[in-house]
Amino acid sequence: MLWVFVVCLLGGVWVQPAWAVSFPVRAALLFNSTTGKVLYQLNPHLPIPPASLTKVMTLYLALDQVAKGRIALTKKVRISALAARTGGSSMHLRRGERVPFAKLLIGTAVPSGNDAAMAVAETVSPNIQRFVQMMNARAKALKMKRTVFCNPTGLPAKGQMSTAYDMLKLALAYMRRHPKALDFHSVATFSHGGRVLTTTNPLLGAVCGVNGLKTGWTHASGYNIIVTAKRGKTRLVCVIMGGKNRIGRDMTARKLIEAGFKAQDSPKKVLEILEARSQRR
Repeated sequence: MLWVFVVCLLGGVWVQPAWAVSFPVRAALLFNSTTGKVLYQLNPHLPIPPASLTKVMTLYLALDQVAKGRIALTKKVRISALAARTGGSSMHLRRGERVPFAKLLIGTAVPSGNDAAMAVAETVSPNIQRFVQMMNARAKALKMKRTVFCNPTGLPAKGQMSTAYDMLKLALAYMRRHPKALDFHSVATFSHGGRVLTTTNPLLGAVCGVNGLKTGWTHASGYNIIVTAKRGKTRLVCVIMGGKNRIGRDMTARKLIEAGFKAQDSPKKVLEILEARSQRR
């Protein structure tokens, strides 16, 4: 059922008018993974740098190795100089310290640590270029046709690109293969090295049912987010890319999720709810 959305997007079942509701984002998708219906879409195939949404693929490949018994969650990973000096958002890892692999996964998912993501990638493959090849091979297998990964972190890199459509594919495949991954993504805070680190997902704990998944930002990408929320038996997945600012991105995701739960099987009803709210402003 998870892959029915391909038919919805490409088969012409229903197409969301891009002009119908104005949001401060460049691309958006709302998908009901329980029924397999796309409930809203705006520029789903527009190429945009994925920023830290890239880390979903890094975590996906890492959890593959855990599932195969090749890496234990309890494994103590020695932090390399490369990982420790990786810039941007950080778990504040120190060169030479030893950190349980599970904690590095949390550090990648929660505060979006680039250092943690690099340490995770190095644990899977000491050759980072080889790891990037694995990322792109998996993207190809998932038919993410407009996605190119250049590093495990999402830090700016020439040619690194994706779309809301491809990120939805990745999120669905990731959660289907590794449903327990949400245990990492639903962590609100944790501590490391005397610091309390908090989630970058502002909808976690603020919107009913949200238990993931990942945020991202660079100057080139704008504000990105993949949000998943479950209420009762219904799970929605929302992808926002190219937000003008964090507030606009989060507001858009929140409105789409709330409309989606009110009209779980009707894209037109979702649009009506969004339009009604827009008119009340």
